[in-house]
Amino acid sequence: MDERPVAPAEAALLIHEIEGHLLVESARTESRAAAARFTARLDWLTRAQREEVERAYAEDHLDLTRHTWRHTARRCEELRTEYETRYQHLRRRLVAGCLLGVTCVLLITGLCAYAP
Repeated sequence: MDERPVAPAEAALLIHEIEGHLLVESARTESRAAAARFTARLDWLTRAQREEVERAYAEDHLDLTRHTWRHTARRCEELRTEYETRYQHLRRRLVAGCLLGVTCVLLITGLCAYAP
């Protein structure tokens, strides 16, 4: 085994990659199980027909899962952009408000110091 220390970024990348492979394998297993449940109700199919229907059903199920994941990822990016923009806008307003408040306090303090 390699004794080199693994950088945190490399470890995180490796963990994400492993999670991705596990997620895909889980989706494949789920697709095959859904296909088997579907064809179990079709008792009039021959073995070859059943296998073909299961293959096609599992493939369609997996395609739908991929499409859903991509849609979810796209929507997450849209929301992230929207929230980051909103956060920056609010942060600018807060900084401007704080600067205005400090300016007013300094102005009032300065006027009180020169008042007879």
